[in-house]
Amino acid sequence: MSSPPYPRAKVCPEALKKHGRTRIDPYLWMHALDSVEMLEHLAAENAYARDVLRSNGELEDQLFHEMLARIQETDCSIPVRFGGWMYYSRTEQNLQYAIHCRKRIIDELWSESAEEILLDENKEAAGKAYYEVGDYEISPSGRYMAWTEDTKGERSYRLRLRDLSTGKNLRQSRRDVASLCWGADDANVFYVAEETRTHRPRQLRLLHLATSEDQLLFDEADERFNLLVFKSRSQAYVILSSSSHTTSEVRILPANRPEGRWRIVRRRRAGIEYEVDHHSDHLLVRINDTGPNFRLVKAPASIGEPNQWLELIPHRTDVVLEAVDVYRDWLVASERKAGTPRLHVFSLTSGNANEITFNDPAFVVDIDDLPDWETRVLRYTYESMTTPDSVFEYDPLLQTSTLLRAQPVLGGFAPEHYRSERIVAHAKDGTPVPISLVYRADRQEGGISPLWLEGYGAYGMASEPWFSSTRLSLLDRGWIFAIAHVRGGGELGQAWHEAGRLEHKQNSFTDFIACARTLIELGYTAPGKILAQGGSAGGLLIAAVLNMCPELFGAAILEVPFVDVVTTMLDPNLPLTVGEYEEWGDPRRKQDYLTMLTYSPYDNIRPQSYPPILIETGLHDSQVMAWEPAKYATKLRQLKTDDNPVLLLTNLDAGHGGASGRYDSLHERARQFAFAIRSIPPVVA
Repeated sequence: MSSPPYPRAKVCPEALKKHGRTRIDPYLWMHALDSVEMLEHLAAENAYARDVLRSNGELEDQLFHEMLARIQETDCSIPVRFGGWMYYSRTEQNLQYAIHCRKRIIDELWSESAEEILLDENKEAAGKAYYEVGDYEISPSGRYMAWTEDTKGERSYRLRLRDLSTGKNLRQSRRDVASLCWGADDANVFYVAEETRTHRPRQLRLLHLATSEDQLLFDEADERFNLLVFKSRSQAYVILSSSSHTTSEVRILPANRPEGRWRIVRRRRAGIEYEVDHHSDHLLVRINDTGPNFRLVKAPASIGEPNQWLELIPHRTDVVLEAVDVYRDWLVASERKAGTPRLHVFSLTSGNANEITFNDPAFVVDIDDLPDWETRVLRYTYESMTTPDSVFEYDPLLQTSTLLRAQPVLGGFAPEHYRSERIVAHAKDGTPVPISLVYRADRQEGGISPLWLEGYGAYGMASEPWFSSTRLSLLDRGWIFAIAHVRGGGELGQAWHEAGRLEHKQNSFTDFIACARTLIELGYTAPGKILAQGGSAGGLLIAAVLNMCPELFGAAILEVPFVDVVTTMLDPNLPLTVGEYEEWGDPRRKQDYLTMLTYSPYDNIRPQSYPPILIETGLHDSQVMAWEPAKYATKLRQLKTDDNPVLLLTNLDAGHGGASGRYDSLHERARQFAFAIRSIPPVVA
């Protein structure tokens, strides 16, 4: 892929001095994102990238229409019951956003009732380049709706309220709202307000609808901690969780006493994380106080001392208790063993338990969050790399699963045309690292294929082996798609996270390299035939790996990449920085600073050959500032020794998540796939 001359960026001599060590940053001026100079530079970068990618236009268009042809554009979700209505969302052909609706239940029937449109996101998004709905909550009587919306991509949401009996919006609204829930009636809304500067969810407030009075209930002063407010599924309690990356503290309040006294379930203690839900006269607490994989305990609603709590599910060294969902009659434990998820269902009346089993080598399963406390059946969603997202109804008494709906994939898709595997690479220190992969079933045995290798490896978040109908455009062209489940993620529990953060962060990078080499050694692909892809902290992963072993990769795609680690973590005024000291370290401590400096991609670019790189970011990103990828692209071009293009595309109307509309997102994916296919041509036998 040849390229015209790239934009030249000016330099400045400012230096950051910490701990006696001087780092000269010639592109520090880029931090002024709203300056004329920076906006002109980003515009020039966009023009350059589009010029280089112009030759991919026909392929991009073909890919877009392929992907679109697999989607059922006019579609509807499976309704869920809440109060006297069935709620659902639907989409219409040629409309970018969802339409949220309900129908009244009459004599247990609802299908013939008149549809009531609660929120048409397309109308709300009219005239806006970006629109995203965050929280969406119906009041207990069903009369009011509260929702939050972001119109810039900053992930800074505004609270809005609507009287569904009239369709009119209420005058009350609040900016910078992170989460919300209703009290026991329609009179009050609890919400968490963010700091404007850092977007940290900091204050719990209570809004009285009748008077518009706004009360401050709690202020989380510790900058490492974020607040989240929600209601127990029983609707009896409002729950306020205050959590950092490693520690949590939960307060509860009877929902019918909005101005009552909040009680702390267990005071915060470094390294202890827990979650709380309610059932009848007791609380259920998932907690890691006896081991990293969590256990489940039962505490009286009066709370009492932790040493008096009753253990229901013990800590196990080989099983991670990831979540607990409780209904009136059922408790569901979402677990993971050897990286594979499973569901255990417990009857709260008989005490009987059973496991829901699955056959795919790699899959994703989640219990659906049904709002109906008294439900007699459960729902779960299941997908694998060859199975579209499918919703099942599960009858715990009969222990049977019934498919309610599978994501439609048009255009002749058949799961048997594809094959998935779960294999293992061995890291530099001998640790087995899982790899999930999928490819065409008719792929020639032993044939070398271009391969898309994705990774993340941070915050204890698992990279799931999900299904993608867009991905079929790669697989049908002979590509293999693989996920490297590197340390730092949550695939193998909290210990897997611990082994890839702070002073152990290098493990994430060497694990990814080991996965790439294993895929080469096993004959799936070859050096230079791998496209490496990651976003945000996954962008850090890929950029660090490119500095270490660029020869393994034929191309790379970095989405909103966290690449200037040291500079970002040195600025406590930026969103996320202070809270993420527990993930990356605190550079005010010399050893943490020096550790970050060993891998920070921006600081470790070397004079060597790099593959073609596509970098995508958003001007309004409040999580990874757009100056990070801009500086990285400029410095990379300055130092690298090859002629391969480094392309920086900035969405001037979006933030961390990219384009908000479904068709716009599809265009972005088509662009990425076209870049991959043109950068790594197929292997000729």
